[in-house]
Amino acid sequence: MDTAISFGTDGWRATLDTFTAPRVRMVGQAVATYLDDEGVPGAVGVCYDARESSPGFAEELARVLCANGRDVYMPERDRPTPLLAWQIVDRDLAGGLMLTASHNPPEYNGVKFIPEDGAPAPPAVTDAIEARLAEPDPLPEDEWGTVHEADFQTTHAEHALDLIDGDLDGLPVAYDAIHGSGRGVTDALLERAGATVDRLRCGDDPTFGGVSPEPTRENLGELIERVTDGEAGIGFANDGDADRIAVVTPERGLLDANLLFAALYDYLLETDSGPAIRSVSTTFLVDRVAAAHGEEAFEVPVGFKWVAESMVERDALMGGEESGGFSIRGHVPEKDGVLTALLAATAHDAEPLDERVDRLLEEHGEIHQSRVSVDCPDEEKAPTLEALSEAIPESVAGERIEDVNTADGFKLLLEDGSWLLVRPSGTEPKLRVYAEAESEGRVEALLEAGSELVNEVR
Repeated sequence: MDTAISFGTDGWRATLDTFTAPRVRMVGQAVATYLDDEGVPGAVGVCYDARESSPGFAEELARVLCANGRDVYMPERDRPTPLLAWQIVDRDLAGGLMLTASHNPPEYNGVKFIPEDGAPAPPAVTDAIEARLAEPDPLPEDEWGTVHEADFQTTHAEHALDLIDGDLDGLPVAYDAIHGSGRGVTDALLERAGATVDRLRCGDDPTFGGVSPEPTRENLGELIERVTDGEAGIGFANDGDADRIAVVTPERGLLDANLLFAALYDYLLETDSGPAIRSVSTTFLVDRVAAAHGEEAFEVPVGFKWVAESMVERDALMGGEESGGFSIRGHVPEKDGVLTALLAATAHDAEPLDERVDRLLEEHGEIHQSRVSVDCPDEEKAPTLEALSEAIPESVAGERIEDVNTADGFKLLLEDGSWLLVRPSGTEPKLRVYAEAESEGRVEALLEAGSELVNEVR
């Protein structure tokens, strides 16, 4: 087995000196072998993001799968990850492979497998694929499958418009694709729903204009300016493969994804019912919104695969993470930044998001959250967390610890309702330190205390 290939929180990602065609072919063979061993029939979807290297890697995967007797469906150009997830379910495919490094810079690429239910692959599946990594083993040529070019966009858009019933009636929207795969997809969906769309960075550029395709405040200056100056009523941006979203509002600028989650869940609860699923790093405000409507919120480890699993198990109305990944009942259990843009625009058209957030904070209390990262090589993560488990104090930043949640790292629940979380990153050599409290100053104090805790045991 090639130890350079490791499926983390969301697939295998690496720089292009490691992410090579021979290794990509090994992944393709492992998936083909896994599907055969599991007795899963049918064709496989292969999709790719806007990176210069992605189409070639996707073709390598398609060739290996065809040589193993599988038909392959591919789009005519780069498309978002959620469109592949929807195609898998809509076309009844055996699964799909997505070539993407998401928000990482152009010198990275990645691949992830999406099973037949359209949800992120759980660890049992990725472990089984890793165990089958091998050089391609083609069948006789007369048994090979065929590659079919397919429209990945139309049925996803039609499904989204059926699921989210709203007429945006000329709502002025700004959309920033950061040259990622959301261009011509998210903006087109909003336009079909009736919005007037002002497009930013929607041209082809495999270097993403010299930035990482990450919808952060630092990367969205022009979008934020257009919305806060009144040129657009609301703004949206996606990451590189458009499975996550950022929303910009007139009063707040870049809206914290925690507040966005609470606002969208509150909007959905006006006409529907059901629990919410959130990751351990996501705000307790979602729990308060749920309780106000007689519902529950359930906490899972970080990683949308855990959100998806719990959404299916509990028939949840909405699931999400503080990183901007969301899905809703009736859709595939995979985060979808395209569909969420339509949902957020529809919610904003019904009641401006700033007003809804103001009302929720007035009802449930002020809430702030942030995070920092502490450098930590992958091989040191487990020993550091083990040392931390033996060094948890009685209080943090002057507040007594009431409980410790170990579902994903260490989440310290404090007496005043605030919390501090330390967990390993699944994609980078870092430990993440998160904090939530009623003021920004208190959050900063907790983050500083959390970072000190980590550094003391390393």
